[in-house]
Amino acid sequence: MSRVDFDAFALHGVPAPELALRHFDEPGVRVRYVDASPGWIDRVADALLEARGALLARPAREVVGALGRVGARFLDPADPLRGEALALLPPTSGLSVGMAVAVLDGMARDWTGNRLLGLLRAELGDEAALDGFAGARVGGRDAAMAVGPSLCVQIVAGSVPGVGVSALLRSLLVKGPTLVKPGRGDVVLPVLFARALREADPALADALAVVYWPGGEPELEDAALARADVVTAYGSDRTVADLRSRTAVTARFVAHHHRVSVGVVGRDALTEQALETTAAGIAEAVALFDRRGCVSPQVVFVEEGSGAVPQRTGSAATFVAALAGALRRMEGSLPSGPLAAAEASELHQLRGTAELMAAAGDAELIHGGEAPWTVVLEKGEGTLGSCAGRTIVVRAVSDVGEVPQVLAPLAPHLQTVGVAGLGERLGDVARALGRLGASRVVPFRSVAFPPPWWHHDGRGPLLDLLRWVDLEPE
Repeated sequence: MSRVDFDAFALHGVPAPELALRHFDEPGVRVRYVDASPGWIDRVADALLEARGALLARPAREVVGALGRVGARFLDPADPLRGEALALLPPTSGLSVGMAVAVLDGMARDWTGNRLLGLLRAELGDEAALDGFAGARVGGRDAAMAVGPSLCVQIVAGSVPGVGVSALLRSLLVKGPTLVKPGRGDVVLPVLFARALREADPALADALAVVYWPGGEPELEDAALARADVVTAYGSDRTVADLRSRTAVTARFVAHHHRVSVGVVGRDALTEQALETTAAGIAEAVALFDRRGCVSPQVVFVEEGSGAVPQRTGSAATFVAALAGALRRMEGSLPSGPLAAAEASELHQLRGTAELMAAAGDAELIHGGEAPWTVVLEKGEGTLGSCAGRTIVVRAVSDVGEVPQVLAPLAPHLQTVGVAGLGERLGDVARALGRLGASRVVPFRSVAFPPPWWHHDGRGPLLDLLRWVDLEPE
């Protein structure tokens, strides 16, 4: 098989002879990355800092337009950039071909000019606040100006392709030169975006560098962290805590640590008329990203009891059967990607544990055999943890009002809650979940792809990167 070389970096200001390369192999692709040194990272940071003056001089609307034109190319079926992305995503991210298309379409729709301008206006009210004091009146002040970072370092996890592009767009939108270190599974899209930006707008691309290096090289991270005044970190609690501890006290640290998302299904969504639609919506939320996203539901709480559905365990069992059927059909339209060896072992162990629980009457289990989808109905206290693949645990409750109390131990990590069938109770349940820690309560059809202006982990995605300057008249 011929092997395609893909360079996992897009740089400005560092001469090519300085680059020593290493690589890792995926099926059909050799991914080459920079064998960097702390001194080399310093030179990249110097180049980015030098580009800040030209970036600050550009009108915000002009920056939006340039970024949006590049982002729109990923949605154009005739554009070679989209073709390259779809060819490289499956082998480098572990997604199936069909899933790569769905993920790229869902992510890139927020990279267009209209969506980016909408994000700026949702956060700032007027994008002109990035250009100076004129016309900016915020919070009753006489005038205020929004100032982005002098250097934003973004260290991104690799579980979901496209997160790196969304991250770099946020900092460039607020005129912050940006160094992105993507995770291994999210190398392709940030690099392709940066290269396309250099073709379209070299001056703006001067303010962006995308550089991959393997995890476990803290000296490189330290070199980058030392130069940043804003650091954005995605990853496990342990990874984020470690990066926070090594970030200067004068720098702003924006943490996106481990998150858990769940589903809540009210009895109105379990009627004979609604059940299949409910199951299909939840199956899609579970299947997208192969349930690797922070927004992907891990547990669904089902309210038992309805005149149209058997009472008590019968309603949950009916739901589990419908959900299993929807996941089985999903393999035809949106196939799972292959599991890594460790993930396959984890899934095997979970299924084995669930089978023992089922034999003891404590669970019901339906799974796809070789296909990595699994539905488990737990009848007792929750004992099964999270697992790779399209695995979803179902737990029955007598009333959805109980769910916030059940979720209380997860409060610091709670993020998205998909809902169905709550009717007039939605406001009360959402209020309780929000006060507990959830940052999104949305229909299942909206779970996978929040809009760019969503309050990411409960905060404004652009406001997290900005500082404000107040101006009072003499």
